[in-house]
Amino acid sequence: MLKRFRVVFSLLLILGFSVTLSAQEGKDAYFLHAPGSYWVYEDQDGNELTRRAVSEKTIEGETYHAFNYEPALEEWADYDYHIYPNLYQVGEERVTFLIGEEAQKAVKARFTKEMETFIKIGKQMSPDINIFYQIKAEVQDPFYALPASVAFNEKWEATQIKAKITMATFPPQDPEEIIVEFTIVETGKVLGTEKVETPAGTFEDCLKIEYRTETGVTTVPPQDENPPGETVTTLWVTPNVGIVKFHQKTEDILLKVIPILEPKDSTTIKILKLKRYEVKSADSDGR
Repeated sequence: MLKRFRVVFSLLLILGFSVTLSAQEGKDAYFLHAPGSYWVYEDQDGNELTRRAVSEKTIEGETYHAFNYEPALEEWADYDYHIYPNLYQVGEERVTFLIGEEAQKAVKARFTKEMETFIKIGKQMSPDINIFYQIKAEVQDPFYALPASVAFNEKWEATQIKAKITMATFPPQDPEEIIVEFTIVETGKVLGTEKVETPAGTFEDCLKIEYRTETGVTTVPPQDENPPGETVTTLWVTPNVGIVKFHQKTEDILLKVIPILEPKDSTTIKILKLKRYEVKSADSDGR
């Protein structure tokens, strides 16, 4: 009897802590894309973001579902590929967002914003020193949003970002040039299922997907440095609706590394909840 109980218990664990989206219909149910569908989200300040599915696009023989957003993004530093994917594909092995060009602009804009803050602080400390800089960024184009089959709490690599900041001062200082390089690896993980309450209603059994960055940093010449800031992004997606909630906790990357700066709270929280939506059927052609 005890042996039988253990077998049943083991099966329950396997079933309870894994999710399989092997069928095309399953993946489509979580990431809907029929033209004419729309989703309106509200952030913590009451601002709305509308996401609309438009006609598909073909790139190098591959078909991608396309989306546009209202209001239009004004600052690239505010772009986030988790909630702003312009193109994505629901494939047999995974759901893939195309993020390369947009994410690269966003990374450069983010580091530019942090560098401008650093320069402002530097001028307060040494008014006669001018700091010049150059930023280069490289982003792995596919963002792997969700594998077709994954166990709960099983990690996968979602994307990788590299950034290089070269700094010089005038009048020249010792060293004359400082190079800071970042390698950001973002991993995804399905934490389980959860009930989510939104202005659009309460959704049961939402997949809770967490994306977490881990950042490596090197400096030339070698410098004493603090750990860089990281980002944790959580999406809640539900069948036949899509993304119903977005939560992101972001820390400064560069400003946390520099040891001469006083420690400060650099954390930014952004929350979006579904307010209203309309999902068209796949064979409706957007009507």
